[in-house]
Amino acid sequence: MEKVNTKDQILDVALDLFSIRGYEATSISQIADAVGLRKASLYSHFASKQDILDTLVDELTKEFDQHSIFMKVDWDDPVFTEDKKGMTAEAVGAMVKGQIRYIVHDPKISKVRKLFTIEQFQNEKLKSLQSKHSYEDILKYNIGLMSFLIREGILRDDDSEIMAAQFAWPISMWMNLCDREPERESEAMELLDRHVRQFFRVYEK
Repeated sequence: MEKVNTKDQILDVALDLFSIRGYEATSISQIADAVGLRKASLYSHFASKQDILDTLVDELTKEFDQHSIFMKVDWDDPVFTEDKKGMTAEAVGAMVKGQIRYIVHDPKISKVRKLFTIEQFQNEKLKSLQSKHSYEDILKYNIGLMSFLIREGILRDDDSEIMAAQFAWPISMWMNLCDREPERESEAMELLDRHVRQFFRVYEK
């Protein structure tokens, strides 16, 4: 049991350091010192710094996938979409704000996002994950959302991919603002509400 707890502690400390200094700038010695271990003892839990990073990314990706609306939604699934019929701007706004609050306030997810931001130009694996989580998954989700709202006659028919980009990227910008300056979250959420309402006015059928 002690070994499992120590391993978890190593992961927690490594994530803290990676999210502040970046992966490349953090050494095994710094992780071991922060945990209160000798390097030799740390190596009994992880083979390398890369092993620590891989374990962190695997665990947190699974956790994110379980909670993220971007991953578990199928806009072509009749069972899922049945209770989404007649969606209003307020309902969409509430759904998006709930996801943003999860991403911004979950301590591990927030730190991973900071790590990805720091390392996206240096680490090929983290660059790919940053593109997936911050671009591809978000765009795919919102294309599905726009296509669903068009099919339901809530929004008028137009280019769903461009509509998704117009809808999503300002929201991503405000989410990044919350990462950098948490005290401005209320401002960001108020702007998000206005953005969603205006988007529906522009595209309503």
